[in-house]
Amino acid sequence: MWSHLLCSVTLLCFAGTASANIYDVAINTSSITGTAGSLDFNFNPGPLLTQAASLQILNFSSDGSLKASPTLTGDVSGALAATVTVDNGTPFNDYFQGFTFGSTLSFQVSLFGPALSSPDGLSTSGSTFAFSMFSDAAGTKPVLTTDTANGFAFLANVNLDGTTTAISFVPTAAAPEPSSLRLFGAAIVLAVVVLRRERRSKAVTS
Repeated sequence: MWSHLLCSVTLLCFAGTASANIYDVAINTSSITGTAGSLDFNFNPGPLLTQAASLQILNFSSDGSLKASPTLTGDVSGALAATVTVDNGTPFNDYFQGFTFGSTLSFQVSLFGPALSSPDGLSTSGSTFAFSMFSDAAGTKPVLTTDTANGFAFLANVNLDGTTTAISFVPTAAAPEPSSLRLFGAAIVLAVVVLRRERRSKAVTS
């Protein structure tokens, strides 16, 4: 089962007139293919003074299917599978949409704005992008995550110095499949048999 819970996250930093941080997020959702659930993307400022920042969700791709129209809250515009833009201008900025899972899901998160390109040194809180997946349309049952407290699958924090930090809560270490375990067990048994035969032959000749 765990071999289906794979997430790869890559940070690409591009230098230029405006700095940007782009994360590639790819999740194997084959273990829940056909589940009618939902996706949630939000980008929110911290509780104290927070410098302006924005993000775009780009290149969304999946063999699953988006359902109905998204629910937008706060400074959010656009719709998947096209570009979605989210600012941290209000306390809660959220994109929520029903989704029937397929075997794969991937997208890019591009973070930009003054908080990244020119930190003011005055702000006392950063901002956080959070992505969650749910196995129900209401968004109450997190799926494919080890974060049992909040149900986050992936976070990207904008730090006060303009850097970003990513955290994935989707397990990346694949456990052996049962067939692999059986093969491994057979190899151990064979090795034990060979060692015993070698010891017997040495005992006879000595």
